[in-house]
Amino acid sequence: MRVIERTGVDPAGVRRILIRGVNWVGDAVMTTPAIAGIRKTFPRAQISLLVKPWVAGVFAGNPHIDEILIYDGEGRHRGVTGLLQLARELRESRFELAILLQNAFEAALLAFLARIPHRIGYNTQGRGLLLTTAVAQDRSTRKLHYADYYLALLGALGWAQEKREPSLFLSSQTEERAEALLAEEGVGPQDTLVAFNPGSIYGSARRWPEERFAALADRLVEDLGVKVLLTGAKVDGAVARAVRSYARYPQHVIDLIGRTDIQLLAAVLRRCAVFVTIDTGSMHIGAAVGVPLVAIFGPTNEKTAFPLGRHVLLRHPVPCSPCLLRECPIDHRCMTGISVDQVLSSVIGVYDFNDKVVH
Repeated sequence: MRVIERTGVDPAGVRRILIRGVNWVGDAVMTTPAIAGIRKTFPRAQISLLVKPWVAGVFAGNPHIDEILIYDGEGRHRGVTGLLQLARELRESRFELAILLQNAFEAALLAFLARIPHRIGYNTQGRGLLLTTAVAQDRSTRKLHYADYYLALLGALGWAQEKREPSLFLSSQTEERAEALLAEEGVGPQDTLVAFNPGSIYGSARRWPEERFAALADRLVEDLGVKVLLTGAKVDGAVARAVRSYARYPQHVIDLIGRTDIQLLAAVLRRCAVFVTIDTGSMHIGAAVGVPLVAIFGPTNEKTAFPLGRHVLLRHPVPCSPCLLRECPIDHRCMTGISVDQVLSSVIGVYDFNDKVVH
C-alpha cells in the first residue's frame, strides 16, 4: 500500500491519541486487534476512543483504552452544529494524533476541525487532503478480512501488529448478571445451552427462516436435551415470537431478545455450548468470547466477515450471492437452500455433546 505522509509521527513523543472507532457492532469487535496494536506502538500514551453509543459496550473494560468518548449523533452532536460542538470538545482535550479506523469523510473532517495536528487513516471518500498521513488502498486491501483490513493500516505505517483474534473483556459483575438472568429463566448450572440469533437489523435478506430455527430447536431438545436461548435486539421481538410459535417445545426455548446489552450478551454466550447465528454483530461477539459458532451466510461476503475462532460456516452457493442487499427481490434461495439437517449436523460437529461440560 502507498503511504502519503505529509508530517511524520514519532511514537515516543505522542502523549494523547484519539481513535475514531467504527459504527457497527461486528466491525467494532474486529477493530480490537488493531487497537491492541496501537497500544503496543504507543505504550505510554493516553488513548481515547470516540464511538457511537450503541458500540461502546464492545470496548468496556478494554485495557488498551484509557477513555471512551461518546459521539451522540442523535443528541447534542446532531447535525452541523452538533459536529462543530463535538470538534470543540475534542479540541479542548489537545489530542496530538488521530487514528481514523472509520473510513468516512466526516471522521477526517472532525479530526481536522478539532485541530489535531497528526491525522492518519485510509485515503477513502476523497478525504486525503484532510489527512496528514493517508494510506492508499489497493484491490488486495479491499479483499481482506475486516480484522486484517484494520491491522493493515498499522502495518503500512510500520507499527506493531497483534494477532487478528478479537477480544472482549468481561467483569465478574457482568458474569454474575448473566448467571442471575439465566437463573431467572430456570437455567441451572447443569443445563446445556445452545443460543440462536435469528434476527438482523440489517434486513430480512440475512435471515434464515423462522420455522427452520424452530425445527432446529425441536431437534436439539429431542436429540440432545438442551435448552435454547433466543438472543438479539429489541427490534427482533417479532422474529423471536415466530420461532417460539413454530416450536413444538416452546417451554425449552427461552426468549432473551432485547434483554441484554453487549457485555451481558457476551457473558451469556460464554455460558453456551454452541451459538447458531446469521451474519450479525452478535456473531462476532460470540467469536470474541470463544463460543463455538455455526454461522449461516447468504447475501453477504463471508470472505471478509467470517467469525474468527472455532466455527462452521454454512452457505448455499447461488450465482447472485453475495448481493449485499437488505431485502431479497426474488426467492431468498441463498438462505432457504440451507436445511435444518445441515445446521444440526454442524452444531453436533462443532461441540461434543457427549461431554456435558458446562462452560
